[in-house]
Amino acid sequence: MTATSPRDLLQRMFKAAIEAAQPSRCVAASLPEPPKGRLIVVGAGKASAAMARAVEDHWRGPLSGVVVTRYGYGVPCARIEIVEAAHPVPDAAGMAAAQRIRDTLGGLSADDTVLCLISGGGSALLALPLPGIGLADKQAVSRMLLKSGASIGEINCVRRHLSAVKGGRLAAACHPAKVVTLLISDVPGDDPCDIASGPTVGDPTTCGDALAIARRYGIELPAAVQAVLASGEGESVKPGDPRLRRNETRIVAAPQTALEAAAQVARAAGIAPHILGDDIEGEARDVAKVMAAMARQVKLRGQPFTPPCVLVSGGETTVTVRGDGRGGRNVEFLLALGVALGGLPGVHALAGDTDGVDGQEEIAGAYLAPDSLERAWGKGIRPKDSLDRNDGHGFFGALGDSVITGPTLTNVNDFRAVLVLPDSAA
Repeated sequence: MTATSPRDLLQRMFKAAIEAAQPSRCVAASLPEPPKGRLIVVGAGKASAAMARAVEDHWRGPLSGVVVTRYGYGVPCARIEIVEAAHPVPDAAGMAAAQRIRDTLGGLSADDTVLCLISGGGSALLALPLPGIGLADKQAVSRMLLKSGASIGEINCVRRHLSAVKGGRLAAACHPAKVVTLLISDVPGDDPCDIASGPTVGDPTTCGDALAIARRYGIELPAAVQAVLASGEGESVKPGDPRLRRNETRIVAAPQTALEAAAQVARAAGIAPHILGDDIEGEARDVAKVMAAMARQVKLRGQPFTPPCVLVSGGETTVTVRGDGRGGRNVEFLLALGVALGGLPGVHALAGDTDGVDGQEEIAGAYLAPDSLERAWGKGIRPKDSLDRNDGHGFFGALGDSVITGPTLTNVNDFRAVLVLPDSAA
């Protein structure tokens, strides 16, 4: 291992993961051929404004359009209008932006091309409820889903069946124009149907599926939402729909891209990287227990890897919120990891969301050291109590170990790295 601190190494790995998914690096190669008619650019997500800027920087012909991104994630553009709205719970600005995008797509011809720039966060930002469902209904359902412990696939299934633009409806509105969608994936498995709830791809799930998910997690749906789902009025556009025939979908960045970039940083520092998976799901604290057991086996038994090494993974865990703390799934993972490791020497970790926001805090994640629990006890903080309250941000903030990046202008989901060092370097 080269002369560098564990924290510095992990932070450089996280930075490399974010930089690998920057729109300025990945959008240009996937732009479509110039159309005979107009090029209309629309989009939604935390990376959409930066994607729009990359399009403007590399497109020499005329273009126009509208994209919506999270507050604070706007990037100045000359020809594409940038609108900012709320995430993860939608607001009126997002609803107005979605309506403007729909209006922009009126009167298209077969000679026109619509370039859709989609990234994580688009589900909340592109918020246009179906007739009969109000914004307050959408907000209530969003809050309940986010606290329920449902997976992102389950959450987005419900969202698709309440929306006038998700689940293929945005692409259907573009017919007969050609639709080219550039995706920055933030979902396990990189399924285009789940990235921003699939506004430009066919959806194989049904209203019945959405109702079953609500029942599974004990979500009491507002009356208007229940009526739309029960009647089938919320049915999405299905694969094979003729209005989607001219669709092209291109993933330009994904979690695996970011993990490989981080692994290269570790390798250059003399640390063997092991990518365990880019689509790990489950309760954050359960994933933490498994990772802690792996780290312990590596440290104490030299199996299945020998230290020094770093265990790298991505995906999207969930948190069933029962406490009143300041939590996020990455700091929940780290806190549970620390409790499970019990201060095992030589094991350091960093976990963060590549969009720079873990949960609803403007904090990307945190760093865990072997002495984190001891330092917390010295401040009168009980780690297990913090975990019970879902207070990961409060815990790591008190230790000065929060990781704050500011808006990263991209989003390829969660990043986790567990560094295991031999006793001589611990």
